[in-house]
Formats: sequence, structure tokens, C-alpha cells
Amino acid sequence: MAVIHHTVLKPTKLELLASWLPSRPWYAGGEPELAKAGGFRLDDPQGAVGIEFMVVTDGSGAHPVSYLVPLTYRGAPLDGAEHALVGTMEHGVLGRRWAYDGCHDPVLVAQLLALIEGRVQAQAQSTSDTPDREVTRSYVGDGFVPTDFRAATDDREGTELTAPRGMSLRVHRVLRPAPDSAAEATGHVAGAWRMPDGTRARGLFVVVRTGGSG
Repeated sequence: MAVIHHTVLKPTKLELLASWLPSRPWYAGGEPELAKAGGFRLDDPQGAVGIEFMVVTDGSGAHPVSYLVPLTYRGAPLDGAEHALVGTMEHGVLGRRWAYDGCHDPVLVAQLLALIEGRVQAQAQSTSDTPDREVTRSYVGDGFVPTDFRAATDDREGTELTAPRGMSLRVHRVLRPAPDSAAEATGHVAGAWRMPDGTRARGLFVVVRTGGSG
């Protein structure tokens, strides 16, 4: 079980993301004006890596846009993942932490697959040992989801990971309100986030497909 520390971060997560987001092909804003809008956590079975799926809303464009940013927090650099480093920050309890784009971190990918299969439960973003009941998941495939997903690739809407047997795992970076399902999907993760007017929206966070479809 991950323990949530309510402490000071320097720089803050939003400050890190404001520097990093403009480098992403799926980011469509200008100079980021970010607000935290929701998200959830997953537990690392080894207790070493923090795993967070953060939703931020950017108000820099003509219309606010919400983005899903999976992040991992580590106490030391992740070998071979320099390209996925979002930044470093000083944690008031844990010391220096390396924050990574979680789509490139094998610990996050493994736990995301476990969530899709129903083997683990989404946890509240800011409260220890509290399930997040707003996060839904499904999996209708035969057997377990493959674990040998290849390197993540970004496009203008999200991030795609593919497995050798024709299965794809798509992380929706640009969030839009939608039903908790997707056509011809083998599995999904959906959740809720807060809109700028205070209402709550729901949409797909992650979709799994087979047969090479994206």
C-alpha cells in the first residue's frame, strides 16, 4: 500500500508539467496555465515507485483542455529512460525524486495492465488506502494482457504501446467526455475529472485493442 505524504514539493508537480508539456506532440496549448483536475494512483507491489495518473486542465488556449499524465516517482534515475524524464523535485519527506512519463516506466505499465485485468484496484489520488470508486475497468480478452509491450510512441491525441501479438494499449492524453466503453475494445480504464465550471466529466483514459487496431 502506498502512503500519501502531504508535504512540500520543490518544484511542484504542476510546475514540472508546465515546463514539460509543451514538448509533447499531443499538447495543443500555449504557455501552460495548469490546474489539477483529478486522477488516481496505483500501488507498486515492491513499494519503491510512486504511480500516479494525474489529470490537469490547461487554460492557455481559447478553450480549456484536460490532459491525462501518467507519472512515476523514483528515488533514483531509471536506467535507459533519460528521454522520459519529466524532471526532478525535492520531496519534504523522501528527498530527491525523479519524475518520469509513466508510459515509459515498466512498473507503471505492469500495474496498469493489472488494473485492466482486475487484479488490482485504483486508489484515491490524495488519501492512503482508499479505493477510487470512480475508476472503472474491463477486460474481455482470452487470458492475460501481454506484458511485453514495446516502447511508447506519442501522436497528436495520445500514446500508443504495441505488443508483438497485435495488441495495442492506447493512453488517451487529450481527454474528452465519453461513455465508459469503446467500439471493438478488448479492455479499458475510464475515470472522472473536474471541469473548470466545477462539474465532473467522465471519459476513457486507456483502451486496449487486439488485431493491430489503434
